[in-house]
Amino acid sequence: MLKRLIFSRFLIVLLFVGLCAPMVVAAAPLKFIVTDLEGLEEVQREFGPFRNLLEKKTGLSVDFYPVTSRTAAVEAIKAKKADFVLTGPAEYVVMRKLTQCNPVIGFSRPDYFSAIIVKADSGINTVGDLKGKKVAMSDIGSTSGHLGPCQVLMDNGLDPQKEIEIIHTSKEIAWESLKKGDVAAWGYNATSFMRFRDKDTSINPGAFKTIARGPDLPNDVLVAGAHVDPAIVDKIVTAITENSDQLIQEILKGEDNQKYRGMQFLSGIQDADYDYVRNMYRTIGQPQFAAFVGD
Repeated sequence: MLKRLIFSRFLIVLLFVGLCAPMVVAAAPLKFIVTDLEGLEEVQREFGPFRNLLEKKTGLSVDFYPVTSRTAAVEAIKAKKADFVLTGPAEYVVMRKLTQCNPVIGFSRPDYFSAIIVKADSGINTVGDLKGKKVAMSDIGSTSGHLGPCQVLMDNGLDPQKEIEIIHTSKEIAWESLKKGDVAAWGYNATSFMRFRDKDTSINPGAFKTIARGPDLPNDVLVAGAHVDPAIVDKIVTAITENSDQLIQEILKGEDNQKYRGMQFLSGIQDADYDYVRNMYRTIGQPQFAAFVGD
């Protein structure tokens, strides 16, 4: 009888301790968006190896959060459904305005600048010579293929909104149009132009010339939602900076990620680094930075 009484009291004590002890809850996985990629399969293919190594180096769990648009990425950050976003310079400016997200670390892209290319025998030697002519550019809102070229033109005294005709088209069509003379110039990411030029054996590289180029563009950037614990951000930055070579190797396993070949992580990234992009938005008549052009 005494033994049963002692055992019963022991069970009561255990139950009381169990009820009073704080619950241990596993930390929820961090949600990671890549705005340039649609669908979970594509994000996994391009950034899966990077994510896996980052998890190993930080001890944090990271899940991809696929989105179908840049606007969806903004809504996910605002609703705290996503924590980190890797995005381009033009997207960052709008995302910062709408969500107050914080730049964490830059993904540099060597030779990432916009240029205005013409045929060498076109008689066009300055940006002013393009007045009234057709200029091929990429999708509306592209940092290096639309906003950047527009700013290059404006910096050289030509208003792209009023003094030229912009033809938005694919890289392939722009290249063929430039070769045939259907457009007077191509405003695009200079490295993309050079890839087309160097692959095409039907025409000599000397058949083209650059009449203007902009400064190197601000970097692609990993941003954190305003709700993310600064200690988590610090852990991410430390892991990336201390293991940069390995993480870059993992990034370069992705086919689309070859644009990052030769890259470097930049931990001193600041919001002011993107003021040149804000000038681009002003140039195209979007001074509020409050919407993604082209969506």
